[in-house]
Amino acid sequence: MSNELIIEDLQPGDGKAVVKGALITTQYRGWLADGSEFDSSFSRGKPFQCVIGTGRVIKGWDQGLMGMQVGGKRKLFVPAHLGYGERAMGSIPPKLQPDLRDRAAGSADPR
Repeated sequence: MSNELIIEDLQPGDGKAVVKGALITTQYRGWLADGSEFDSSFSRGKPFQCVIGTGRVIKGWDQGLMGMQVGGKRKLFVPAHLGYGERAMGSIPPKLQPDLRDRAAGSADPR
């Protein structure tokens, strides 16, 4: 598999497209390749808000959510260099190799 961000649209949206600088509200889940969930806005009971394209979230989100339309669902396969890279973050180990078993996958639904 490539060392690039892979974007899979699961459901097209019908609202505005996400652009750089947009404040989005999203519900998401993130999984490691072994199927274990490492993060979820659902488990916290509230959506996550962030500004896209400003470096406040991992690069994989900044790039992968750009252009997504409100109401859509998208799955992102994020290689290490666009995720947490050399540092560990919670249950995500450092220096993930860019293959499927070490990628973080998540779906986002901007509102």
